[in-house]
Amino acid sequence: MTSSTRAGRPRVSSRETLAEAACELFLERGYEATTVADITRRAGVSRSSFFNYFSSKSAVLWSGLDERIGELELGLRRAGGVDDVASAVAELARGFAPDALALAIVNDVAMGLSDELARDAALRAARIARAVAAALHGSGTERLEADILGAAWGGAVLGAVRSWARGGAGRTDLAHEMVRAIAIVRGR
Repeated sequence: MTSSTRAGRPRVSSRETLAEAACELFLERGYEATTVADITRRAGVSRSSFFNYFSSKSAVLWSGLDERIGELELGLRRAGGVDDVASAVAELARGFAPDALALAIVNDVAMGLSDELARDAALRAARIARAVAAALHGSGTERLEADILGAAWGGAVLGAVRSWARGGAGRTDLAHEMVRAIAIVRGR
C-alpha cells in the first residue's frame, strides 16, 4: 500500500524507485561515480524529492535498517535487562524484506562501495551499542560490562544482516539469522 498524501508520485513508490535507480547506477558506474543528480534523473524525480526521502546518497542503502534501529532504540528505553534486549533485537529483524542494503552487501565490490559499507556499518553498530549499553546500565549492569555487551549486540545485528544478505536475502529470513546471532551473543 502506498501513501499519496502529496501531489505526484506516491511516497513509497518514489522511495523504492530512487533506491532501485541508485542500485542500478552503482552497479553500472560505481558508487563514487554516481551522483544524486544521476539517481534523480534515472528515477524521474526532482533533487528535492530525493532529499525528502534520504539524507544522503549512502542513506539510500541504509534507510530500511536505520528505521528499524530507530525502533530498536525506542524499545530499549523500556528494556529491563538482557532478555528485553534480546527480544528487541529479534523484533528488529521481523518482516525485514530484501532491500538496497542486501543488494549492496552482495555486490559491494562491483558497486565500488566496500569501504563505504564498512564505515556505515560501523556507525550503525555503534548506534546499537550505545542504545543497548544504556539500557543494560539503566537496569543495573556495571558500565564496563554494559559497554562490552552493547558492542557485542551491535556487532551481532550487523553480522546477521551481512549473513542474511550473502546467504540470499530473498531465500532466507533475516529473523532466522538474527536468532543465530542472539544465541552467539548470549553464549549458546
